Amino acid sequence: MSKGIWATLMSLALAVLGCGQSTTVPTTQTAATPATASAAGMAMLLNEQPVDAKPVADVRESAEDGVDVTILGRIGGGASPWVEGRAAFTIVDPKLNPCHPSEGCPTPWDYCCSTDQLPKNRAMIKVVDAAGGTVEEDARKLLGLKELQTVVVKGKAKRDEAGNLTVLASGVFVVPETEAK
Repeated sequence: MSKGIWATLMSLALAVLGCGQSTTVPTTQTAATPATASAAGMAMLLNEQPVDAKPVADVRESAEDGVDVTILGRIGGGASPWVEGRAAFTIVDPKLNPCHPSEGCPTPWDYCCSTDQLPKNRAMIKVVDAAGGTVEEDARKLLGLKELQTVVVKGKAKRDEAGNLTVLASGVFVVPETEAK
């Protein structure tokens, strides 16, 4: 038997043996890719979606200052949810639906149809470096982010005097659009 036929038969046998076996492939980073995230940002993107994420409203209600949190939300909450020149942005609880352009809303990520609900359903995300300072690169360039993307963020909760929530992010996972619905 020639080497080419032998190799083909072995490949076929391995493929048949593999059939019927279930393999679980973890969710991996797909929405923000090296083509859209900077080299520095790639190190901050999580490769797998954390399973312990809680929506913004739940974290706002329960998280104490300084505790580790994993928060789920959609980028938005204002006409510009970004902090220019910094890796910082706001997210909104996924239970709130963004306004639709057909409703006269040119920027659906500002949730202009739900402004009364935003205070209890919004959080600030600051991607921090090893020293704890906010990274000095726009989050859109650093992580390849855009408005209305769903993200899961791991970090530490920080509360101000008014009870507002900021998450000092150590990692961000961009939920693929097919899973964010």
